[in-house]
Amino acid sequence: MGLFWQYLFWISLLVVLIPYFFYPLILLFLGRLKNAAQLPLLADEDLPKVDILFAAFNEEAVLEEKLRSLQNLDYPKDKLRFRIGSDASTDKTNAILERWEKEDPRFIPYIFKQRSGKSPILNFIKDDCESELLLLTDANIIFEPQTLKLMVRRMRSAPKVSAVGANIHYGEFEKKGISGQEDTYLKLENRIKEAEAKVAAAPLGLEGGCYLIEREYFPEIPALFYMEDFFVTLHVLYQRRKILWEPQARVWEDVSVSPEEEYRRKVRISIGNFQNLRYYQKLLWGRFWPKGLLFLSHKVLRWLSPFFLLTLLISAPQLVFEHWFYGLIAGLYMAFIGMGLFGILLSQKGKAGWLTYPGHFIYMNLALMEGFLNYIKGIKTNAWQPTQRKQA
Repeated sequence: MGLFWQYLFWISLLVVLIPYFFYPLILLFLGRLKNAAQLPLLADEDLPKVDILFAAFNEEAVLEEKLRSLQNLDYPKDKLRFRIGSDASTDKTNAILERWEKEDPRFIPYIFKQRSGKSPILNFIKDDCESELLLLTDANIIFEPQTLKLMVRRMRSAPKVSAVGANIHYGEFEKKGISGQEDTYLKLENRIKEAEAKVAAAPLGLEGGCYLIEREYFPEIPALFYMEDFFVTLHVLYQRRKILWEPQARVWEDVSVSPEEEYRRKVRISIGNFQNLRYYQKLLWGRFWPKGLLFLSHKVLRWLSPFFLLTLLISAPQLVFEHWFYGLIAGLYMAFIGMGLFGILLSQKGKAGWLTYPGHFIYMNLALMEGFLNYIKGIKTNAWQPTQRKQA
């Protein structure tokens, strides 16, 4: 029986350490050894046509600023179309879209009368597009003028590149709630994706807030699907195409403040994770080197980590009398959980300090677990509520 607990302990420990420690360390090191290709110079007449599209639901708080940032893009005006689907919005979103259409015919609204969710809207709008390239974004993502041009140039910097991700920048934020932890986590994720793009042309994955893709490689997104951006990422990689990252193509977004709101968002992300794993588990078997290996190490093991955190919690105490090392790990693990839970309690009063970070880790894994349970129950709708905008 002791051998069983030892196997369970070491497997659990490795599954947790690989995605959160070993993989980022190795990828960031390899990324520093490799330089991205130089961007080619493209004259305006050589730039391709682009359709920019996104879905919106009750986004009146940010929509004007969003549309203005699109209008101010440094890109030939006759080569841009902006297609926005309103998912049965009940605020001023529809009125804003209709007014912008009158002022600038490049803005094309799609007013849906019944809620359907983001994926069906994107599928519908995509079929109307005629441009060679599509740029997918969200209502609360604000563009810098050079963003699109830099992404197009990056796509032209190497053969077989079918998608390019932008650098979502979270800028200045008020240090309250969980904004600090989210900012730290998201910055690290962007650095890992940039390294994956340099090493294997396979960042996992494209961020739905801003990515450019060849229209022919934008797939039909399945019904009732969350995390459609990751579905697109895996589709492109499975087609043996390349994805690159353009760190200079910056867009702006605020970070989450409310722990409750961010928890619900991470539960939805978790549901989408397991939907994507069901569709693209074949990437692990049929395209393992190197893309399947990256998928396993960066994402799949992380999605499975809540279960192995539990088995680690069970197995480590069983071995405390076998060797001092197991007792040490069991003690450290119990202390980490205790600090995390204490941090969650203190964060409600804004007094958690550095304890918010272990608390955030526990929060993330609880959300992953709940998302998995919701996934196996079955998904009946993927309509969403926008996160709190203009957080203060």
